Amino acid sequence: MLLQVFAILLFQLPIMFKKFISLTILATICFYQNSSAQQFLQKTKEATRWADSVFKTLSNEEKIAQLMVIRAHSNLGQKHVDEVTNLIQKYNVGGLCFFQGGPVRQATLTNQYQKLAKTPLMIAIDGEWGLGMRLDSVINFPRQLMMGALPDAKLIYAFGKAVGEQCKRIGIQVNYAPDIDINNNPENPVINDRSFGEDKYKVSLFGVQYMKGMQDVGVMACAKHFPGHGDVSVDSHLDLPVINKSRAQLDSLELYPFRELIKAGVGSMMIAHLYIPAIDTTANQATSLSKKNVTGILRNELGYEGLTFTDALEMKGVAKFYPSGEAAVQSLIAGNDMLCLPDDVPMAIQKISAAIDSGKLSMTEIDAHCRKVLMEKYAYSMQQKTQVNTKNITADVNEGVADMKRIIADNAITLLRKTNNTFFPLTVSKTTKTAYLGIGIADTNYFANAVQSAFKATPYYFGYRSDTAAIDSLIKTIKSNYDKVIIGVHNFSRTPANNFGISKAALRCIDSLQYDSNVVVMMFGNPYAAKNFCGAKNLVVCYEDDRYTQAAAIDKLKGTMPFVGKLPVTVCTDYAYGAGINTEADKISYTNPDEVGLDPVKLSAIDSIANTAIAQGATPGCVVLVAKDGHIAFHKAYGYTDYSKTQAVNKNSIYDLASMTKMLST
Repeated sequence: MLLQVFAILLFQLPIMFKKFISLTILATICFYQNSSAQQFLQKTKEATRWADSVFKTLSNEEKIAQLMVIRAHSNLGQKHVDEVTNLIQKYNVGGLCFFQGGPVRQATLTNQYQKLAKTPLMIAIDGEWGLGMRLDSVINFPRQLMMGALPDAKLIYAFGKAVGEQCKRIGIQVNYAPDIDINNNPENPVINDRSFGEDKYKVSLFGVQYMKGMQDVGVMACAKHFPGHGDVSVDSHLDLPVINKSRAQLDSLELYPFRELIKAGVGSMMIAHLYIPAIDTTANQATSLSKKNVTGILRNELGYEGLTFTDALEMKGVAKFYPSGEAAVQSLIAGNDMLCLPDDVPMAIQKISAAIDSGKLSMTEIDAHCRKVLMEKYAYSMQQKTQVNTKNITADVNEGVADMKRIIADNAITLLRKTNNTFFPLTVSKTTKTAYLGIGIADTNYFANAVQSAFKATPYYFGYRSDTAAIDSLIKTIKSNYDKVIIGVHNFSRTPANNFGISKAALRCIDSLQYDSNVVVMMFGNPYAAKNFCGAKNLVVCYEDDRYTQAAAIDKLKGTMPFVGKLPVTVCTDYAYGAGINTEADKISYTNPDEVGLDPVKLSAIDSIANTAIAQGATPGCVVLVAKDGHIAFHKAYGYTDYSKTQAVNKNSIYDLASMTKMLST
């Protein structure tokens, strides 16, 4: 815009003055460009200087070990800690990937391990839905498939930043996320709800935003699983999946998100354990171990120059065919930079050294990978070995998570079908009889309590192990005694095996009711399970089964929050990708302060402020309302309408515009 203004002004000026102004503008632009370039060059020089200084201190064996990321837990006791300590001290491994444990314990161990390390450790985690994916006492963010239902990519960027801030707070520099596999196989046992969905454009857009959010706060993202793990029916943790697609098919679909994240500047890539004959026909050769895939396609064809990680080398998809360190050798021959979770570090180092001696690998290649790893360590501030402050760490990593979960739920929950205006909003009179049938639960949960409170619903429960003999009498009771029925489907599996663990008896129970127009089915979990309810007259997909999602679902029933979510995958003929009915909110809803991340104790201070103002004559009375994210969390009346104190203020008191402007203008 500034240059456009200058360009317009130039046409109005004499020729000599134009030349002077033009040269001044050009010099200014060059100054800023050169300044930026100089900063980049300076940082590169600093990184190179640091990497070179560290590189010179490493033995050949340590250079190999710098390419290894080993498993670390904070819940496996002293024996495990001693094993990790030994690998750090004896071999100088490059990094740790933390798994299960707790925030304080992990931070404490990170500090301990960094102090012991000769070379600063790269601390990583596989936290696709945040630290809660691995650590106790940390709230889970939603899985990516729920976020695939969101209408706005801005929320994904905010989510990425939040995950990045979590990682930074606990001393993690690399998060193995986002998953940008296109889940185009509903039976996929390993990716499934870890994907943003089946549409390559949405997967790419949301993957870029997740990546940018993390990297903008200084945490390296890792796009996975190259060249695309979405169309498999075998779990690579257990065996080597096969994808029989042509290169043209891979290029048009699976590879598309990886190209987009490369353009956007993703810091690293994780290479999948897949057998794809169109890429490499070598028998049982996983793509993670294939030079044609890593060097040929990723490096040479797509031009990716960032860091690459193998998927875990302890997984059966590679370990079955390349045991005892052979997978580590083949991974480096393929062109990978870092080896994730080699099952035997000493054996892997021994086999890699032997491969160098035999000419299968060169020390020059190892040196190049090692320098690259050290450069990335500097780029992401790993050279400092900063100690993590453990004070309030659990509270810090949980800060804002509940708010974001609620916002995501409000925007993701998807209305697939509604019949007439029986529900959305659900209105009940004194004579309306409403039943709640909780499928998959044997007792009350948050949603069951809420429907009882909001709609005076009578609860019934049918677990996945419930006696099938009880179905007929239960259905007869509900059909003959209630005007409206809410069915909540809970606690089913994330994965598609055995129909998500939903029992045949439970399905028969639902089938007996779902085709009636006075029944709504609300399923809390993987949207693919909606294939069982495609005939329901009223159907809502809620994606997750926690109190935040359940609270949002109640607001949808009340009509106080609109439906805006869209199905991220196809579940049946009637409900393809993008299905979803949008509605308008009926009215703003009331909620408990903690449901929207507000502190009830702090809000209670409003009483003192309002009463003091009235006592000192600042106002005869007032109404205070606090709302957040479309929900009223505090609403209270104080004092009188005037100083005669004849009429008390209430929450429905009407104020004229002149009264309102004093507060609003201030």
